[in-house]
Amino acid sequence: MRARSHPEVASTREALALLGLTGPAEGSALTAAFRAAVKAARPDQPGGDEARFRRVIAAWRLLQAQAPSPALEPPPVRPAPLPVVSITPREALSGARVRVQAGGRSLRVRVPAGLRSGERLRLRRGAADGADLHLPVLIRAADGLSVLGDDLYMAWPVPPRLIEDGGRIEIDTWTGPRSAWIVAGQETLRVRLRGLGLPARGARPQGHLFVTLEPSADAPSSAEDLLVRFTRVWTPDRMAA
Repeated sequence: MRARSHPEVASTREALALLGLTGPAEGSALTAAFRAAVKAARPDQPGGDEARFRRVIAAWRLLQAQAPSPALEPPPVRPAPLPVVSITPREALSGARVRVQAGGRSLRVRVPAGLRSGERLRLRRGAADGADLHLPVLIRAADGLSVLGDDLYMAWPVPPRLIEDGGRIEIDTWTGPRSAWIVAGQETLRVRLRGLGLPARGARPQGHLFVTLEPSADAPSSAEDLLVRFTRVWTPDRMAA
């Protein structure tokens, strides 16, 4: 369809000349030429002229009307997001079988021990078309444990007096009771238990367990803690053995 001409501009060639163009232009090139021409023609500027100002605007409108309309393309079809394999820290430590919804099916997937958040678990022929899926893994905090990288984190209540005076504490970890020492007046209320994080896997090293010590008046005192450990060791079963 032929665009209508404007009274101030007789032809496309004249419109191009008014904008300082020697040939067809579109998009940003046409816009830049118009801005330069209309700025130079402004009647309130030195060298400007009101009639030329109107003709420049008319030239712009004529060329805009002749510009081809972009073809309408259908919106891109986004693939459905991949299901996330969500596991707990204990499942990451020892491995597990979890259920995942993939390809419209409910599948039971084996998760090997030592997977980290951000890794991908290969699911053979898991897609609806039979292709393999590579599902992202996410370790969610649970049972008082959280994971960051290779390491585990937990909190443990400690009597305020023990934090002030220092001494030995016993912490119930996922592997059982472990002892640690607190230095009197320790500023950082966190202890590291080596080798109790996620197991080594591939290039990832063995992690550690970091325990944040939380002052608590309800925590057992040093004497009570000693009694608990003594009772655990000298049970009738152990004495009979």
